[in-house]
Amino acid sequence: MFKKSLIVVFWLLIWQMTSLLVHNNIMLAGPVNTIMALKRMILTGEYWHSITFSAVRIMGGFFIGSIVGILLAWLSYREKYVEDVLKPFITTLKAIPVASFVIILLIWAGNKILSLYVSALVVVPLLYLNTLSGLKSTDPKLLEMAEVFRMPMLRKLLYIYLPSLYPFWNSSLQAALGMAWKSGVAAEVIGQPLGSVGNGLYQSKIYLETADLGF
Repeated sequence: MFKKSLIVVFWLLIWQMTSLLVHNNIMLAGPVNTIMALKRMILTGEYWHSITFSAVRIMGGFFIGSIVGILLAWLSYREKYVEDVLKPFITTLKAIPVASFVIILLIWAGNKILSLYVSALVVVPLLYLNTLSGLKSTDPKLLEMAEVFRMPMLRKLLYIYLPSLYPFWNSSLQAALGMAWKSGVAAEVIGQPLGSVGNGLYQSKIYLETADLGF
């Protein structure tokens, strides 16, 4: 804990020193100015409304994308032809820039829940590929033993598949959560739904309130 605290302090000092060297709060606001901006914003209802507005939609997209990715991976694991059919779709989701999704979804669905759709689309391939890899890495001997002793599917999931999936999910869920938040806010910056974090960031950019961008 002490070591982690020192690392955080070290990078805060680097940030502050860089800000002092730049000597321009519009170009780079330091941690002191950023904390002061946060202190000012948390006292306003608009701040908490924008956080809630974006968090509900982005977390919704994260959960929907995770569930869809896991279910598709399970179908692909059970039926090889499903994996073959889904491969171009998953590859396309991975390759297309987020901005392209945003523009298409703006035309189709408007901007109110844009961040939910975009977050879900970003999360699906991450969870799909990692879940499928975890399922394929399951020990075949354990599966064979389960078949011999006619183990119910629920027990297979709990005692064979889940331990195999855990390391894959542990890393992919963390990455997916970060990607969902970043892509969701980026979608809001482009789509500009009123009362969102993305809209607040855009307003800060217009009025050159750089310190507000940290939060």
